Order: sequence, then C-alpha cells, then structure tokens
Amino acid sequence: MGGVAVVAVLVLLLVYFVIYPDYIYVPPPVYAKIGTSLGYIYAELYPSCAPKTVNNFVSLANQGFYNNLVWHRIVPGFVIQTGDPNTRNGVNSTRSTWGSGGSNQTVPLEWCGSLHNYAGYFGMARQGNQTTGLDSGTSQFYIILRNDTTNELALDGYYTVFGKVISGMSVVCAIAKVKTLQAAPNLPASEPANPVFMKNVTMISAAAAPTPQPMTQCPAGT
Repeated sequence: MGGVAVVAVLVLLLVYFVIYPDYIYVPPPVYAKIGTSLGYIYAELYPSCAPKTVNNFVSLANQGFYNNLVWHRIVPGFVIQTGDPNTRNGVNSTRSTWGSGGSNQTVPLEWCGSLHNYAGYFGMARQGNQTTGLDSGTSQFYIILRNDTTNELALDGYYTVFGKVISGMSVVCAIAKVKTLQAAPNLPASEPANPVFMKNVTMISAAAAPTPQPMTQCPAGT
C-alpha cells in the first residue's frame, strides 16, 4: 500500500503543478477603466487568450504610461488608436512623430482564434509588416468601430486581439467623429485636428466593473 500511496501522491503533484496550470486553470478576465476627454470606456481583457499582451497593458497602465496620450489615429468605419508616448499632452510640435512611438517592452503576436476584430474589440498595433513585424507590439492599441468582413480578414491572425469594450461604446464612437487632418500628403485624414486624450487607464476589480452592455457598432460614417 505504501508504494501505491507514493504513486498516487506523485500523480496528484503532476496534475497540480504541470497539467493544472496549462490545461485546467483559466485565468479570469481583468478590467480597465479608460478615462478620455469625452467620457469613460470600460474594457474586459482576456489573459486566457493573450497573457503577455494583457500583462504588458496592465503594467503600462499601473506605471501611468497611458496618462494624457492622444487618440492619434482616427479612421471612421475602422479604428481609433492610441498609446503612443510621442503624443503625450498633445504638443503640436511633435505631430510629425505621432504614431511612431512605443514603450521599451515588446510583446509577441498572441492569436488564440476565439477573439476577432469585431466592433468594440481591442487589438495591439505593431510595427513592420505581416512578415517581419508580427512580434513588434509595444504600447499602441486600437478599438474596432464597425463589423467589416474585409477588415476582419485583413487583421485576424496578424494582430493580437486581447479585450473588448463592455461599457462606453458611445464614447468610442464620439472619438471616431472628431474632425481629422492629414498627417502627410497622399495619406487619408486620420489625425485629430484638436487632440482628444486618453487621460488615464485604471485597472479595476470585477466587482467595480459595470454590467456588460450589449455590443454595438458605431453608426455608418463613424
């Protein structure tokens, strides 16, 4: 019986320390409250699908990295994007660098297949192309505005989707409606004429998060 007991203990230890963390335990969502010039956006983030991306986002938020950054890319019908430290405080003299900055920490592509580039979902922006830049995400992220099969097919599998809006989609749509300017000749107008800020990102408990609202997309034209 002693030998059987030892084997049983070893099996239990194997299950607990090896199998359980990787195949049984599913980390719960974490929640973020994003303060903007136009109101609050609440997000549910999924470490079960994109653990390194979510951990990076939480770390940057807790450091105050996201304070007073501009939503520097606004493309009606597609995305709004922020997270570039070059936009901090919306200084016009740095406009030529908006969209090119990031944090010092890169995160790899994490694609689990269960999250898609649908309206209200968060994705990590990155540098480079679909061959050389897949693992170049840092701090910039986007929120999808509308369901569009063409955009979904172009983005799915190439950008990490790591969360979604659970409240405040109307704020996302309001940001998408602001007047934009061309960042450079021959490019579509995508920079806000008057900066709209992400004032801060605060991580909150599940109990403090609002009840998720039905997912909506922004009206056509925004």
